[in-house]
Amino acid sequence: MFEKILIANRGEIACRVIKTARRMGIKTVAVYSEADRDALHVRMADDAVLIGPPPASESYLQQERILQACKDTGARAVHPGYGFLSENPGFSELLEASGITFIGPGARAIEAMGDKITSKKLADEAGVNTIPGFTGVLRDADHAVEVAAGLGYPVMLKATAGGGGKGMRIARNEDECRDGFKRASNEARSSFGDDRLFLEKFIQEPRHIEVQVLADRHGNVIHLHERECSLQRRHQKVIEEAPSPFLDARTRKKMGKQAVALARAVDYQSAGTVEFIVDSERNFFFLEMNTRLQVEHPVTELITGLDLVELMIRVAAGERLPLTQDEVALDGWAIEARVYAEDPFRNFLPSVGRLVYFNPPPEEDGVRVDTGVYEGGKISMFYDPMIAKLVTRGADREEARKRMRSALDRFLVRGVASNLSFLAALMTHPRFVSGQVSTNMIADEYPGGFHPADLPPQDPAVIIAVAAFMMRGYRTRAARIAGQLRGHELKVLDDWVVVIDNTFHPVTVTPNDGGHDVTYEGETYEVRSDWIFGRHLFEGTINGEEVCMQVERVGMLFRLFHGGSQTELVVLPPKAAELLRLMPVKAPPDMSKFVLSPMPGLLVSLAVKEGDTVSAGQELAVIEAMKMENTLRAERDGVVARIIIQAGASLAVDDKIMEFV
Repeated sequence: MFEKILIANRGEIACRVIKTARRMGIKTVAVYSEADRDALHVRMADDAVLIGPPPASESYLQQERILQACKDTGARAVHPGYGFLSENPGFSELLEASGITFIGPGARAIEAMGDKITSKKLADEAGVNTIPGFTGVLRDADHAVEVAAGLGYPVMLKATAGGGGKGMRIARNEDECRDGFKRASNEARSSFGDDRLFLEKFIQEPRHIEVQVLADRHGNVIHLHERECSLQRRHQKVIEEAPSPFLDARTRKKMGKQAVALARAVDYQSAGTVEFIVDSERNFFFLEMNTRLQVEHPVTELITGLDLVELMIRVAAGERLPLTQDEVALDGWAIEARVYAEDPFRNFLPSVGRLVYFNPPPEEDGVRVDTGVYEGGKISMFYDPMIAKLVTRGADREEARKRMRSALDRFLVRGVASNLSFLAALMTHPRFVSGQVSTNMIADEYPGGFHPADLPPQDPAVIIAVAAFMMRGYRTRAARIAGQLRGHELKVLDDWVVVIDNTFHPVTVTPNDGGHDVTYEGETYEVRSDWIFGRHLFEGTINGEEVCMQVERVGMLFRLFHGGSQTELVVLPPKAAELLRLMPVKAPPDMSKFVLSPMPGLLVSLAVKEGDTVSAGQELAVIEAMKMENTLRAERDGVVARIIIQAGASLAVDDKIMEFV
């Protein structure tokens, strides 16, 4: 067994590998860029080596620097995590030539499966079902249009070296095909240094289901059942679960058998994933093979009881798999939600900055949190905006789902925007509850983006009762302050008015049995909690039912977060509420003449100049953020009065890019 390994990655996966290595008694080495100098994986590792500036191309993708870090620290093996160099055959060969073990498959398997065209041909030869398409490299946009016309729309343009949703575009007509070719090739070049694209038929209403395989260096290959990864947004997975609620035993067995056959065909060694597209009739087609650990591997671990990172390390050290196919368990159900630093109410734009508060739910009762951040740390614009992976397990799917919903209520993130509200909405969406999901579900259900109105309905009485309970507590504490002028002491009122969105809700709050009873619209709500002032999580019961919600108080304003919804309110004495009704409302400034940056990022290009007349829908600019290109288009007809920021500049949220007349 290795005495020391280096993790050629960052963030939560680096921390994940360090935890297992530490449990196995193996020392670890972290590598980091200047942007990650204070990152969690650097703090957790036994050694840490600086390898370059913030851009990944100048640090985490620098093979020679990582090799030198191995030599300098005495690391005899490298775990690549996922992304970066994890599927780079040249990196595997470089390590091998230097006598350092790559904790993953051999270079031949990486190269064969890393090229989507080659992998599809190999899958055909191995007897694996494949999607109809063009398996050559597209020369240009004209060639793409020609091939698509022969195959029939809709089609999917894909980077041959792609992964993680980058370098992929759906095209439903010739215009989308031309634009998609340009965007996909740009993203592929930026993310993988390889802009080659191919094209295949797009399967309507598809499910994305993948099979985890595991192989050693002694010819043993097994599969660890499947994962349902259909809930995606822009080809990025959002929610994953294991097993799939859609597969029957017969299809599960057939998919597992084909996944193992493909792994054998390329002499696979280590953990890997064979991804399939499955249609409504349970016909399945090979999509790609990921020759690395997947982001969503925890759901497989929770239903099998296996540690995939440990097994990868043991296989790399030459050990045999400790179990056969018949010994692979399928126990319970697991769901994973990816918590990202992005604003779901602003078209999921990335959010960067410092984590002022970061308090995930406790890891107990079937809850697991994998993260690479900490309270006070930063979310950088240079890397993937993942904050954490929240995973729950239950005896069945419904128990796992309910635990996830409760855990999301308890997940506290402040300082950057997060997608927790969106995840909470998905957990209660009827299609997810019933298991009727597809890769199109998010686009179908939220065609105009995600908005507050899309959140699950909340009982306003619960919010009002908790707010009144807390305000009565604040007033009771204030009444105990010493030194008050005699005869003018602060009085504790029973009657209050909760004001939400300029609507007024009178309540009566009275102490009772270690808590307070709140009377609202003729109903009494028995609120019981040991909540203390300043705590950001309210936990207690209302009429005996458990309630958990997040709390912020800014001056007189309360912000309560529950079930994914945020409610802003004030709690006032009746006289103050009467006066509030008379207050004028200040209108926000008119910014309709400006094009504002919706996200932090790089202004890649401007498609217009001063004096140009533009039409609604016309391209104005392209912003690159988190390795993805985002096109800004005109909302209406107009004339460009002035360009405020030039191409090549870095942008912050709401920076003015141009002005119209």
